[in-house]
Amino acid sequence: MGQADGFLKYDRNLPKKETVEDRLQNYKEFYKPFTDKETQDQAARCMSCGVPFCHSGCPLGNVIPEFNDAVYRKDYKEAFDILSSTNNFPEFTGRICPAPCEGACVLGINKPPVAIEHIEKTIIEEAYNQGWVKPLTDIVRTGKSVAIIGAGPAGLAAADQLNKVGHMVTVFERAQKPGGLLRFGIPDFKLDKSVVDRRIEVMEAEGVVIKCSVNVGLDIKADELLKDFDAVVLSGGATVPRDTPMPGRELKGVHFAMDFLSQNNARVSNLKHENHKGQDVGELFATGKNVIVIGGGDTGSDCVGTSNRHKATSVTQLEINLKPGEERALNNPWPEYPFTLKTSTSHDEGCERDWSVLTKEFVGDGNGNVKGLKIVEIEWEKAEPGQRPGFKEIPGSEKELPCDLALLAVGFLGPESKGILEQFGIELDPRSNVKANLKDYKTSVEKVFTAGDMRRGQSLVVWAISEGRECAKSVDEFLMGSSVLQSKDTSMLAV
Repeated sequence: MGQADGFLKYDRNLPKKETVEDRLQNYKEFYKPFTDKETQDQAARCMSCGVPFCHSGCPLGNVIPEFNDAVYRKDYKEAFDILSSTNNFPEFTGRICPAPCEGACVLGINKPPVAIEHIEKTIIEEAYNQGWVKPLTDIVRTGKSVAIIGAGPAGLAAADQLNKVGHMVTVFERAQKPGGLLRFGIPDFKLDKSVVDRRIEVMEAEGVVIKCSVNVGLDIKADELLKDFDAVVLSGGATVPRDTPMPGRELKGVHFAMDFLSQNNARVSNLKHENHKGQDVGELFATGKNVIVIGGGDTGSDCVGTSNRHKATSVTQLEINLKPGEERALNNPWPEYPFTLKTSTSHDEGCERDWSVLTKEFVGDGNGNVKGLKIVEIEWEKAEPGQRPGFKEIPGSEKELPCDLALLAVGFLGPESKGILEQFGIELDPRSNVKANLKDYKTSVEKVFTAGDMRRGQSLVVWAISEGRECAKSVDEFLMGSSVLQSKDTSMLAV
């Protein structure tokens, strides 16, 4: 423990942001530099708890008090070694993770938690600056080959792990560049794509082969993969968006959020536009439009920030659920992830937000274009034990909002069943995800494994990396009989 009274002496503090006016002019990350002393003070707030619940809060099992102590002592090389032992991509999680570790921080019971995410980002950026992140040159090859389908965070984590223990890894990605939602879903102002490219360059220098613009199931068949590789990992994500079937859904100007975001990300990176199922939805811009985002999660927030950079006339985000409280509810105790009101930097840039709202109908202008959205306020009813809560519409609360662009950000249903999953004959679970357990990540097909959103459903990047790592260990055991790959320490989970 670095400083015994650090949590009493220092308040939680984070890097300042550029002004809203400045950051809306571009898609760059906008946090100002933080001094070494300021970061050291934040690390000093860690109490090095006897039972560090932050470990169980982190899906990766990051060894958080230890790297906090190293940062406090200004030993960034030790901090990097500790952090990279459990996390393949701290530069991603240090920017876009909702930090469940901070929700489980013991200090967070009655004070603001330790700034773990900021410290994590600082460690990895210092490691890149010092040249500590570099390709391994002494990998001993096993002669085994693995095909990984999908170059999102789960697939990349599995590829990184399997390559490091000597297997020849080929990653197939149907998009034009690797990264999955890291590249095409998350806006550059949250995760600059040079950060993704930087890591991909290291992996390729170590021997990972990444083949983009390859649609497995179409360009390469399942039987070819089974014949040419000793193991296959399915990590294609949950890419089928949830729709909102209501009157007027067919009107022009009503789009899936991911079509809007992926197109804009491609535009910012000077890449060709790619939309859901290859459908041409035209050029999507929010400029001069009244934008309504349906869905109150992170994807919806990303639509808000992107629309503001397009210079939208207005941006409104609607959520059917109750407005979360500022403090934890009684049924959401520490150290569970706190379901409290989250206000993102995109919301700060300009957005009307409304909760407990049911969308009823898209209204057209007579020429096939959307011009409005009919909504009604709802009242949630207390659920009986074992039942899901219901709601009822509030009479007289109906109204129509002006809407020139509606973006559907209401989640994803699971992986696409057509193509590769059909060809393999993979068994799906009741939620239409690929069926596999958390013990070995094996599918119903011999030597085929799965990880990430394709297995667990729509989730967080940190969970995708965790599943990729755990799946890689199972694949290594399948190929070699045993594995030296580290698995997450689950001893804390029983506490």
